[in-house]
Parts: sequence; structure tokens; C-alpha cells
Amino acid sequence: MTALETLLPAPLDLRGYRAGTPQRAGALTMVPIWGPERPGIVPPRSGLKLKRVVGYGQVELLNGAREGVAIVPLHIGYIQDAAQNHALCSAALMGAGQTRRFDDACCMQAGQGGYLEGRDQWFFVLPVELRAKALGLRGHRDYAKLWPDISELNAACGLPSRGHLEQILSRKRATLTQFQSRLELLPGQLGALFFVGDRFAGLELAPDPVYFAEMWMALVCFAYGVAAWRAEPARADAEPYDAEPYDAGPYDAEPYDAGPYDAGSLAELRAELARDRAARQAEVASWLPAPAGDVRTVEEERYLDLRLSTVTGDGLAGQVVTEHGRPVYASLFASR
Repeated sequence: MTALETLLPAPLDLRGYRAGTPQRAGALTMVPIWGPERPGIVPPRSGLKLKRVVGYGQVELLNGAREGVAIVPLHIGYIQDAAQNHALCSAALMGAGQTRRFDDACCMQAGQGGYLEGRDQWFFVLPVELRAKALGLRGHRDYAKLWPDISELNAACGLPSRGHLEQILSRKRATLTQFQSRLELLPGQLGALFFVGDRFAGLELAPDPVYFAEMWMALVCFAYGVAAWRAEPARADAEPYDAEPYDAGPYDAEPYDAGPYDAGSLAELRAELARDRAARQAEVASWLPAPAGDVRTVEEERYLDLRLSTVTGDGLAGQVVTEHGRPVYASLFASR
């Protein structure tokens, strides 16, 4: 494994975090991360719930755990039957049993949906194409503030140009969820680096493996999967009766193209595999952005010793939660 601080030295103190072997599914590359765990943080799916949609751009979330602080993931959104779909512009910290109202949420559909509560719901994370804009609009109370950008994203995906994100999240869900099955969440993994093609897309760190496992689908399929799906080359229609060897398709995991092995023994084969893994890791490391220069970190809120801060500048944006200067949670993404 590679020490993460040597790959991405700023703006976080990443001592103790280690990057593993890259995995690739079409245009999406994921590098698993292991590191220090911070127990006691309430995970987002089992502990955090959308309590109700108060009105357009207004939602209430509940930390239903009896104990433990909930870190509301950056740009979490909810799809709920027969109700308006919303996403948050900022992360947040919530105490056990606390209900918190967010008045600067983004409405994800430019149409009437109702304000029902108690329905089946599932959550997502905003596609990376929308995240910089959403972060910049935190605190701005306008439920329609992302509709122009959603319309542009829909058009780029070949869908009707409307402010309806569910055109991608719901109608293309079967396509996007293939990333979840073709990239492997590893035991003990609590974070990941994501790349689309050969470009850095994001860094995600969770307090512990349980929290990250509950974020896995939302990150792989929606936050970064949309951009990876768009980056895939168009597939030509097969000619009638044109039988060809099995094509794994653009979403199947593709190993590093190491070529044939000339090993004459098991020991030699292991050595060649180790060299191939090292070459693949070096290639992916070359895709990382240069050390952050003009990056600004501004504290937004605090709960006990936890500090939520916003990071902006130098092509990088997002939010981090730290405790005594050490990261507990991070969601940083390329902002250009």
C-alpha cells in the first residue's frame, strides 16, 4: 500500500491513510483507502432519515440514533415517492435524536410533487458535475437554483433539457448501478479516490468502514458514476449475425493491460504481478492534482470537538470534518 499523504499532501493531514490497488470499471477508476477509524459517528442510511419535506427548498432531517453524532454527507439528496426530491448544499453535524431543518435545499425536479412524509425513500449524492455549483449556493434560499445546471446536465446526457435530476438518477439507475457491482468494496475500506478517465474527480473519506459502506452506492453510482457513464464512448450497433467474442462492455472492471507473462515459476509470476500493480499505481498517481496551492478553509459549524469546514480554491472544493486537526470525514472534488 501507498501512504496517501505522499500522493495528496494538502489540504488535509492524511498521515496514517493508505491507498490500495486501483480498480477500473470503464471510465471510472477507484483507489481504495484504509486509515484511522473514528467510532461513534452515526452512519447515513441506518441512522439518518429525511423526516419531511416542509416546502420547496425546505427539508427536515432526523438523527434517529439514541447516541452518537451524525455527519450529514455533503450533497446528500433524497428520492421519495410522491414528494419533492431535494438535495442539500452543505454537510452538517447533528446530535443524537436531533431534528434539523434546512432552508437552503435544492429542489431536484421542476414540477409539482407534493410534500408527503413517511414514504419509502433512498438517498443519492449529487453528480460531480453539479457539486461545485451547489456548494457555492449554500445558504442561498432559492429552491430552483440548480435547475439551469440540471437542465444542462440532462442535455449532455442526451435527455430532455429540464430541471429534473430524476431523469438521470431514476431512469438511468439500472445503468449507473452497474458500477456498484463491478467495483469491489473491500473489507475495512473507509474511503476512496475517484478518477474519470485520467482526471482526478474526487476524494471521499468516512469515519469508519460502516459509514463508507452505506455511502458506497451513492458515491460510485451517482456522485461519480454519471460522469463516468458520460465519458464512455458510444457503442456501435452489432451487425446482424456478426458473432464476436464476448465483449465485457464499458462498465465491466478492466485490469491493467500488462500483456502476457513470461514467468517460469510461481515466484517469478508473483514478482511480475507485483511489478504490474506498482506500474498501475504509478500511472494512477500521475493523474492526481498537483499539491494544493491557493486553497482556503473556512469553518462553518462545530459540535463538541468536531469542526465542519468548507474547502475552496485551486481546482479543488468540498467540505471536511476534523477533530483535533485530524480528518474524520472528507468529500473533496475537482471544481473545474
